[in-house]
Amino acid sequence: MPRKSAPEHEPISFETALDRLKSAVRELESGELTLEVSLKTFEQGIKYLKECHMRLDEVEKRLRLLVDVDEEGRAITKEFHHQATAEPRKRRNVDDLE
Repeated sequence: MPRKSAPEHEPISFETALDRLKSAVRELESGELTLEVSLKTFEQGIKYLKECHMRLDEVEKRLRLLVDVDEEGRAITKEFHHQATAEPRKRRNVDDLE
């Protein structure tokens, strides 16, 4: 009989993933975890970081810019295309994201 594959994980909200990521970072920064627990916590943190990036990518795809208003007062929009700036963003501490 074929083996059943593991079910896909349930998607979580951006806010939930971010809260869990912050918690993992605090635990790792505490320095009180064993090496094995630290590794598992780090792996979970990476999972939550990827989830946050995925949610942000989804939002960016949906984001549209207001260009103008037509004669009937309806918004005229165009798709938002992200362009990297010449200067890299300042790195922020996870606790600064609150």
